[in-house]
Amino acid sequence: MPNTIIRRRYVVNGQVQGVGFRPFVYRTALNNALTGSVRNGSEGVIIEVQGPAAAVDGFGNDLVHTLPPLARIVDLDVRELPEENGESEFRIRASSAGKGHSVLISPDMATCDDCLAEMRDPANRRYRYPFTNCTNCGPRWTITRSIPYDRPVTSMACFPMCPDCQAEYDDPLDRRFHAQPNACPVCGPKVWFTDAQGNTLEEGPAALDVLAKELAHGSGIIAAVKGLGGFHLVCDATSAQAVALLRERKNRPHKPLAVMVPDLNTARALAEIDEHAAALLQCRERPITLVRARPDTPLVPNISPDTPYVGLMLPYTPLHHVLLELFAEQGGTPALVMTSGNHGGDPICLGNREAVKRLAGVADRFLLHDRDILIRTDDSVLRPAPLASEERLPDQNSPLEERGLLFMRRARGFTPSPVFLPPARGNAAPCVLGTGPELKATLCLTKGDQAFPSQHIGNMNHLSVLEFYREIAVHLRGVLQVDPELIVHDLHPDYMTTREARELAESLGREQGRDPLPLRGLQHHMAHIHAVLAEHRHQGPVIGLALDGTGYGEDGTIWGGECLFVDSDTLESRRLAHFSPCALPGGEAAVREPWRVAQAMLWNLDEREPLPEQWSWYADHAQACRFLPQMLERGLNCPQTTSCGRLFDAVAALLGLTHAITYEGQAAILLEAAQDMRESTGYACPLLPALKPDAPTVLDTLRLFRACRDDLRNGASPGVVARRFHLGLITGLADMASHFATTEGLDHVALSGGVMQNLTLARELPHALKKRGLSPLTHRLVPPGDACISLGQAAWGRRLLQRRDNALTGTKADEGHTGPERG
Repeated sequence: MPNTIIRRRYVVNGQVQGVGFRPFVYRTALNNALTGSVRNGSEGVIIEVQGPAAAVDGFGNDLVHTLPPLARIVDLDVRELPEENGESEFRIRASSAGKGHSVLISPDMATCDDCLAEMRDPANRRYRYPFTNCTNCGPRWTITRSIPYDRPVTSMACFPMCPDCQAEYDDPLDRRFHAQPNACPVCGPKVWFTDAQGNTLEEGPAALDVLAKELAHGSGIIAAVKGLGGFHLVCDATSAQAVALLRERKNRPHKPLAVMVPDLNTARALAEIDEHAAALLQCRERPITLVRARPDTPLVPNISPDTPYVGLMLPYTPLHHVLLELFAEQGGTPALVMTSGNHGGDPICLGNREAVKRLAGVADRFLLHDRDILIRTDDSVLRPAPLASEERLPDQNSPLEERGLLFMRRARGFTPSPVFLPPARGNAAPCVLGTGPELKATLCLTKGDQAFPSQHIGNMNHLSVLEFYREIAVHLRGVLQVDPELIVHDLHPDYMTTREARELAESLGREQGRDPLPLRGLQHHMAHIHAVLAEHRHQGPVIGLALDGTGYGEDGTIWGGECLFVDSDTLESRRLAHFSPCALPGGEAAVREPWRVAQAMLWNLDEREPLPEQWSWYADHAQACRFLPQMLERGLNCPQTTSCGRLFDAVAALLGLTHAITYEGQAAILLEAAQDMRESTGYACPLLPALKPDAPTVLDTLRLFRACRDDLRNGASPGVVARRFHLGLITGLADMASHFATTEGLDHVALSGGVMQNLTLARELPHALKKRGLSPLTHRLVPPGDACISLGQAAWGRRLLQRRDNALTGTKADEGHTGPERG
């Protein structure tokens, strides 16, 4: 009967802590005239409601369909309970800690409109206060030590609330109810402004005002500004002097610099912003968004010298909003360079003393504050996804996979949001740690049906990055409260992440009172394909195209242009085809100097002697050019590769676009930017017949390179050659995928690898596959570059443990094993 009194228990898991979920439950219960309680617990958010059956049913419907902006329900358990006599109200109870929770921590989110309105009201007590927040916005991940997410376990624990803030915090009907970072100018964090040595010059509101004036009128002033997940280096983006000085001091001569602007109108004055880019710029995560600069942009050319695209972002913290408002008051275009506050490949600076020490000689001024950053997190970098024009306008409140995103770097705003994996079959889903790659390192832990990739960590060839990596490994395990059963690493024996896997296996085994944890190696490009399959929750076989710069192959050579058979269910994998092999004269030197790869490919085309009049690099590298044929003839420090990235490098060098690079991917970026988009004909890039039945076939990329050489020498412009190269490669890849899809009886093609961040391939290769009747699977939740490797490793390892309980004992052959076994 509708008026029968019933009691019902809900246990809610997902993104439900620190997002205003309990006050939402409280208001919903009051609206339905119910009694009961709500609290945070190790199981999730635990709700009990009692009242007429119709009202309880109405509560359940509202619980699912009228969530707060940042809340997300992943799992909902509902049970009937006996009625409790004498209960007269609905209460919010204290949180209880415990092991084994299934609660998602919210990522840090941009300042909401309600908080901005308060900050812009001179009569409001939070007028221009740079730490304003509520349950709908503000810091979460970067200030959190552990779960449940309550103020004592955040970096706000040392700021006791004043009576006004405490009243907001205690009022279930206030949007700041249990907003853990709640603060105001009376009781909260404060800012101050210092010189290069850390001596205080101004405090409080005057600090931001003086900084804005110095940036606008300081003749090239560089400031280090403490933000949400670390420090930014900041200067006037319309000052050639300031940008040149920043590049010189940071030793970053060419890599693009991100720019922050106050609003969408300013962004439109700087770049071409369509509706998809506008939605991405304004979404609640506020990533750096890659957009094409306007021809008349007031930004100095040196912001992004190698590409017509510029990385723009809108303010995402109150501090940024105030700084840009004050900067705009100085006149001119309100655009500030906001690049990571680090130097020489180190992680972004986190603490005040650390920044003053590490950024000495880079920054002239420092804007500091006293709210500690617990987890360093860089800005995310995205671009509107290819083919977005064929899809609906992305909705900032929809799941990530539906928004049409192409990640270049995944960090602030998106970490620690999970990737949802295929559900476990029968047995409980095991916890697996993927230790990731060497460059663009991330790590990933699985928990139940979810995988948690870490934020961007960096290149592991720096000791400080290794320390950061270890910090995140400890923190992620702690907040998820999991103990891995298996560690999966890259096959490369000398990767730092491989060594870390061994050390973690030892240390975690000791923690658990057991032998070292089992280890498995997974080939780099197989991990790429498993990552994109995990994103799509695809179970079964696909053709995989893994296109990147470097990956240690099962045969000991360097892979990178691979056509693979990968089955995410049985874990069977095979190398079906690869690019034409080429030598890398000088090993790592060839990665830094693309002319070496170009000359090696010309050597493969029988150009054995230097051609000074035709080799654009000869004048600068004459001696090395004359020595290279001897290295190639003898195979002296000339490792073989099938790398797609090195093919791009070789063509860029052949066209004279660059002979040496100052950052990863620079040659490929220049080659993409050089295309004459009026050209519609591509070069031939056929699949060669297999030499023997079980051997991989070869995509004839050497013929593709020869066509580039011949066309260039016959008078074609570099722009035409660049475009014909891209079109030829896309056709060759699509035809190769179609061939193997037919022979294997498949219709899905998974695309991964850093080359898929090339907008031309990302847009046109899926289209070419669709024209051949195939279904492309592309990345939408993590970057296609090496940052996705840890996800692929973790997903593969999880499935391995699900399939074979005895896979780690060695008692039977491991069907999914693709690398050395240890442990």
